[in-house]
Amino acid sequence: MSETTKAPARLDRSDSRVAHATGLGGTVKAFLDRVRSGDVGSLPVVVGLVIIWTVFTVLNPVFLSANNLVNLLFDCSTIGVIALGIVCVLMLGEIDLSVGSMSGVGSALVGVMWVNQGVPLILAIAGALALGAVVGFLYAALRTRLGMPSFVSTLAGLLALLGLQLYLLGNTGSINLPYGSFPVNFGQLMIMPDWVSLTLAVVPGLVLLVMGQRTRARREAANLSAGSLTGLVLKAGILTAGLVAVVLYLNSGRGVPWMFGLFVALVVVMNYAFTRTRWGRSMTAVGGNAEAARRAGINVAGVYSSAFVLCSMFAALGGVLSSARLASASQQAGTGDVNLNAIAAAVIGGTSLFGGRGSAWSALLGIIVIQSIASGLTLLNLSSSLRYMITGGVLAIAVIVDSLARQSRVSHGRA
Repeated sequence: MSETTKAPARLDRSDSRVAHATGLGGTVKAFLDRVRSGDVGSLPVVVGLVIIWTVFTVLNPVFLSANNLVNLLFDCSTIGVIALGIVCVLMLGEIDLSVGSMSGVGSALVGVMWVNQGVPLILAIAGALALGAVVGFLYAALRTRLGMPSFVSTLAGLLALLGLQLYLLGNTGSINLPYGSFPVNFGQLMIMPDWVSLTLAVVPGLVLLVMGQRTRARREAANLSAGSLTGLVLKAGILTAGLVAVVLYLNSGRGVPWMFGLFVALVVVMNYAFTRTRWGRSMTAVGGNAEAARRAGINVAGVYSSAFVLCSMFAALGGVLSSARLASASQQAGTGDVNLNAIAAAVIGGTSLFGGRGSAWSALLGIIVIQSIASGLTLLNLSSSLRYMITGGVLAIAVIVDSLARQSRVSHGRA
């Protein structure tokens, strides 16, 4: 009896808070309420990025020069695409330790098929993506049918794929991509025209305004509280002004790379899939509680398969972009810190290691943080050892923040 009387009271207080969240003050108050409840979103990584950029700019003003930022965006695109796939498996509380090796195999396969065997480029890329899909499906089958932990299966895959990469490249160990070819130009030189980048900078604000107004109209039609139009216009205006300012600054240098535009387009598509589709809701449900999702009628095995397939395909695509960036496919592709940087980018950007929470934007934000650290230390002529230590520290802080936010959400849910 006491439980049935307490629940409506909580709902009434919640409705009251939402109802008063009007105007700029209400928008700020609602944001602070979400932060206190543990819904910090991308706030920690944005604050961290501001701190990192401020420190490196003070130490070396070249860091924030337009051309250095353009190079940073080029470098973000390759590992960022791989991190986008990691987000898919992390949302399920799983992991893929083989994405680095998968990217190396994708790079080697394109080099062998396109350069050595004369297969059309589009077919070579399709072959790399198809192999990624097969590998991802195999991981999912081992997880759902045999119960093998993804940590073990993908660790085995890491070794197997590394061997396949060495086999494909043969005794030479590397394959140079032709200079002047489309992939090399795309990975090193191709820049959006100014009018294209400015037009694309305006689009997100317009989409936010239109979609937000539609949401407000639906909620008002259902007699539910809706945010103020003033707050919506303010958000759209701030977003548009910020993006236009960034694009104008980049255009004062070389401009916005097409490769980075491809990465952002993939992020937008995956964000839509995560937030606006039944598949995305199923991903969140399975990551939160797989057994409950199964009882609710969700095809858990299918969700696992889709996540691992996408992860491996994004890894293969990242390898293709990496070969374009470096103008070669070599034994070093996908090795070193590629694997860990991709995983770290997804976690630093805000995707939870505990499953059930994640965003495509976390791959974008996280890889910008990691590449900013690498670029800043390079400009200061400091050793890579510091980069590993600083990145490890940032990763640890991100996991601590995620853990504390999770505990805060649990405690508020019980209140």
